[in-house]
Amino acid sequence: MGMNGRGHGNTPRRIVDYLVDSVTALGVRHIFGVDGANIEDLYDAIFDADVDVTGVVAKHEFSAVTMADGYARSTSGLGVVAATSGGGAMNLVAGLAESFTSRVPVLAVVGQPPTASEGNGAFQDSSGRAGSINAVRLFSEISRYCARVERPEDIAEHLQRAVSAARRGGPVVLLLPKDVQQATVTVPRFTPPARRVVHDRIGLARVTEMIAAARSTGKIVLVVGDQVARNDARAQLRALAVALDAAVGVAPDAKDCYTPDERGFCGVAGTMGHAELVDAVRQSALCLLVGTRMPMTARAGLDGALAAVPVASIGAEPPYLPTTHAVGMNLGSTLADLAAVFHPDGEPEPAAPQALTTLEVPDSSGPGLRYREAVEAIGAMLPSGSDVFADAGNTGASVVHHLSAPRGGRFVVALGMGGMGYSFGAGIGSAFTRNRRTFVIAGDGAFFMHGLEIHTAIEHNLPVTFIIFNNNAHAMCVTREQLFYRNRYSFNRFRPSLLGEGIAAMFPTLSAFAARSVGDLTDALARSANTEGPSFVSVDCDPDEIPPFLPFLTHP
Repeated sequence: MGMNGRGHGNTPRRIVDYLVDSVTALGVRHIFGVDGANIEDLYDAIFDADVDVTGVVAKHEFSAVTMADGYARSTSGLGVVAATSGGGAMNLVAGLAESFTSRVPVLAVVGQPPTASEGNGAFQDSSGRAGSINAVRLFSEISRYCARVERPEDIAEHLQRAVSAARRGGPVVLLLPKDVQQATVTVPRFTPPARRVVHDRIGLARVTEMIAAARSTGKIVLVVGDQVARNDARAQLRALAVALDAAVGVAPDAKDCYTPDERGFCGVAGTMGHAELVDAVRQSALCLLVGTRMPMTARAGLDGALAAVPVASIGAEPPYLPTTHAVGMNLGSTLADLAAVFHPDGEPEPAAPQALTTLEVPDSSGPGLRYREAVEAIGAMLPSGSDVFADAGNTGASVVHHLSAPRGGRFVVALGMGGMGYSFGAGIGSAFTRNRRTFVIAGDGAFFMHGLEIHTAIEHNLPVTFIIFNNNAHAMCVTREQLFYRNRYSFNRFRPSLLGEGIAAMFPTLSAFAARSVGDLTDALARSANTEGPSFVSVDCDPDEIPPFLPFLTHP
């Protein structure tokens, strides 16, 4: 970061300087990306900035997006990613698709060739002219707002629109030709747009009436989604649960919103869930969905129970199933108001945590640790307040079902698009802002896709422990081959890899371990806890073990 004393207010500034100053006014302190010829001016502006902002260069644009995504999920603010034109821009698509589906506010600043060269055979042209790819049409499908900034003087208006759209939940994209980035303009200091305030009085009145009626006839069940965490509304959720004496279940991506040791907890919903939650919903007088749209991963196994009872919901968007819905953009205030309406007389009696039934999986006799014993060993070593980012696949299913998320930490699993390798960038992005021990738990298939992003954690000495379940396979695909295609072949098994030893040789300063027993794993995690920066643990697992995933366990 430089201290060039560049002007603010109505002083002439480059567009890139204006952008850097503006996002820092929104609380952004890190900009993630991969440098290149048509975005390098933004990095020049970051270097010259007299505000507190750091440019982070990732190893791949997908990971840069997931860094911004993880950063946004952990700060409840905006994540920013920068990419150059051509392949750099195209590499953003998968990451932005996750942010779009999961409604995560990310601003993508995408460089473009100079305006005069567009449509004239420019290298990496995506202007849509002369038969080139149309980047506006491409990114418009996976963003809340997308614009090509054709004139420097339009930057303030486009940025205002983009930030407003991102705050509604999802990514936004600004396409900036190189000459526009370099242009000097006189524009007022960026003023963050007012946050959207929604008072759904009619919807909340209906939900309140349903709650009041249900309290007089039976039990209420809350099923909670990750909007509670993003709105920092955990305390208000607990107050409502106490006021209603409610049973509480969590969607797979909301395990940090209500923990197993809290009053009334009855498990995880959906494909990796618990029977106790299904029973609680079936026997309830009302199921209230809070901050979740209940996609199929959260709804599987619950459809019958939900269809048989009244269902209400509060959240930014209505659920996929029919409910009486109230729009709640800020769950903190909404849940606090509801808790006040139904405040109990006196303190409730203490209640012991409910024992949950673990999904039964077939015995496995292959090499390495079983998923459950590995996850439980990890859970026993997680410090209070630490953050967990889990990847998709058999590893993710096992973590969602078996891991008790540490109280006070974040638990993130990307189920919007379920892209393998998401957790590496997301955990790193979160660690930049949270500055606390972060655990990334992923399979070896995800590691081979984007796991070398650990290089970024090493470069910045981030407190991230990477735990890789190494079964030498795309194990969920192996399971599908076995169950659904009669186990006649496998395209998804790998030759054995010694990841712990290999990473130790590749990065001599990194604390790297190979765990082939529970004792090895516990010892490796204990030694990692004494490491200031990143660490890496490879855990041998069985590719033929079936994970706690209902579609596999209910298949004939």
